[in-house]
Amino acid sequence: MFKHYFERIEGIEIYPLISLIIFFLFFLSLLVWVLRVDKSYIKTMKELPFAKNNENHEKQ
Repeated sequence: MFKHYFERIEGIEIYPLISLIIFFLFFLSLLVWVLRVDKSYIKTMKELPFAKNNENHEKQ
């Protein structure tokens, strides 16, 4: 049904390519960030839920 509407719109064939490029760039930048991030930051973030949980138990 919508295929006929989309066929009449000029320039709509570029949108799938744009969304693929955005998808690729997002995950590529995420991969670069993961490879370059400081390992102590990762360790701190990994232990953060347990640190919050321990503080709550100590107060009770």
